[in-house]
Amino acid sequence: MNILVTGGAGFIGRWTVKKLLSDGHRVTVLDDLSNGRLMNIEEFRNNSDFRFIEGDIKEREALGRIFAGGFDLVYHLAASINVQDSIDDPRTTYDNDVSGTFNVLEECRRQGIKMLFMSSCMVYERSLDKAGIREMHPVKPASPYAASKLAGEALTLSYYYAYGLPTVVVRPFNTYGPFQKSSGEGGVVAIFIRRDLQGEDLLIYGDGVQTRDLLYVEDCADFVVAAGRDRRADGQLLNAGLGEDVSINELAYMICKDKNRIRHVPHIHPQSEIQKLLCNYDKAKMLLDWEPWVSLEEGIARTREWIAAGS
Repeated sequence: MNILVTGGAGFIGRWTVKKLLSDGHRVTVLDDLSNGRLMNIEEFRNNSDFRFIEGDIKEREALGRIFAGGFDLVYHLAASINVQDSIDDPRTTYDNDVSGTFNVLEECRRQGIKMLFMSSCMVYERSLDKAGIREMHPVKPASPYAASKLAGEALTLSYYYAYGLPTVVVRPFNTYGPFQKSSGEGGVVAIFIRRDLQGEDLLIYGDGVQTRDLLYVEDCADFVVAAGRDRRADGQLLNAGLGEDVSINELAYMICKDKNRIRHVPHIHPQSEIQKLLCNYDKAKMLLDWEPWVSLEEGIARTREWIAAGS
């Protein structure tokens, strides 16, 4: 297949590209490098099935030229991804995550190309259900980022219902692993590991009892690729996670093994915090025969090895 991956130089994007190339597809990456990095895709540059275009999904004419070559499938991963940035500057997040998504959908509609939209578990309301958060669980736009993702989801599914365009929405839970940035917001596993290796204290926002369902990035990429290629996912909204949650306090101790090096600091956006995130991925397992294979312990070990190597 001839496949376009927007945001393919990003963290999850580069692993999605790697999976697609290993499966024998031709892959074009479109990325403006606002979040993505060239180092993420360096290993693919000499692959004859790989092409990189630096460009912006908000530029309609340029997008039309890129689509003119024809694609069989589009994985739309390009987005503004920082919650705090969305609070400080909601316009940029809206322009990228809503207007940009509309532009990609329009190009897909013109040519009848299936599109997968990458959403986020951050759209959910808190749940105390021991079975985990299912796709029908209530959502809560607690930040402009979450609101923009929900708008992108609605747009994507509307093209399925209004035009019969095959689309699918995926909501991966907290993804981590090699090639994730270890500075700034997000990437809590990578940030903790980097600070531990440098002998620094691990800083936790708030009381640390908030939980996260941490999905290893290669499991996430397998899920994303499967959801895009499988017709059974058309018109669906699908979760992916490990199916286990861990508190941030527990995670910090798993990584540094020293409670004296764990400090709590004021939360930068407490209004957008989700206290408990536990994924129920039964629907993805049923439709796609997908489930995660990498345990949290193994994933942390792999990530530590990559960061320690100086990457």
